[in-house]
Amino acid sequence: MPDDAAVARDAAEADAAFAHPAVKPDATASYGEHPDQVVDFYAPRGEGPPRPAPLVVVLHGGAWRAPYDRQHITPFADFLARRGFAVANVEYRRGSSIPAQGGDGPVAGRWPETFDDVAAAFDALPALVRDALPSADPRRTVVTGHSAGGHLALWAAARHVLPADAPWRTDRPAPLRGVVALAPIADFTVAEELAVCGGASAQLLGGAERFAERLPYADPAALLPTGIATTVVQGRTDITVPQAVAEAYADAAAKAGEVVGLTLLEDVGHFPLIDPAADACAVVAEEIAQLAF
Repeated sequence: MPDDAAVARDAAEADAAFAHPAVKPDATASYGEHPDQVVDFYAPRGEGPPRPAPLVVVLHGGAWRAPYDRQHITPFADFLARRGFAVANVEYRRGSSIPAQGGDGPVAGRWPETFDDVAAAFDALPALVRDALPSADPRRTVVTGHSAGGHLALWAAARHVLPADAPWRTDRPAPLRGVVALAPIADFTVAEELAVCGGASAQLLGGAERFAERLPYADPAALLPTGIATTVVQGRTDITVPQAVAEAYADAAAKAGEVVGLTLLEDVGHFPLIDPAADACAVVAEEIAQLAF
């Protein structure tokens, strides 16, 4: 159980990350008919690498729950664009609000809609990027995501190793330079043992009674090896998604014969990884650059 000082620090880091105003995209395109089936695009700007620029696909976190949409990660998307990257910020359908937020219950995500949306977005991205973000080079695509979005980033890169009957399975690996997962919910079994985000992983899969059945279709730790370069960036003082979750994923990868990079940041919690004012955010950008170039 985190002590009072850790909880206070986590709250302060969250306030700092969420204090930045949302940044409007340069373009928005739909990949489906639902209002949440959209992608915001940010063109590269400022001093940076020559164009066409590497494409960074961003998946936001928020425990797959409705109150947390892509707006809170737009300052991070803008930060990457100012570093010279082309950015696609993907929205997807999420669950309901928790009771404290006026909802019916702590339902995280939707099964199967959350996964339907991420798969559909990635399938549609090549055509959307050509039209909406001509300054991007899709041949140099890196996927990143924070927290629950880190889970989705890892999952999107592992669709070719999904069970044969999975509707989202692809015939071959996605043409990615790599994945940079930021404090991801990357091992559902360990996440549930630690009650990460109030049991959000089990809720995403439809509850405890469906957890084991659906785990092979959703858990990144069960979808290895991918053959795609993967780095996990994790704060050592993160109490939202503790370090043990990232370590469990890296261990699972090693057992599957794959090396996953694990960058552990001292005195860093959950939210500085997406806070443009934090030093940790610059580390994230460098990890992305190492894969993109």
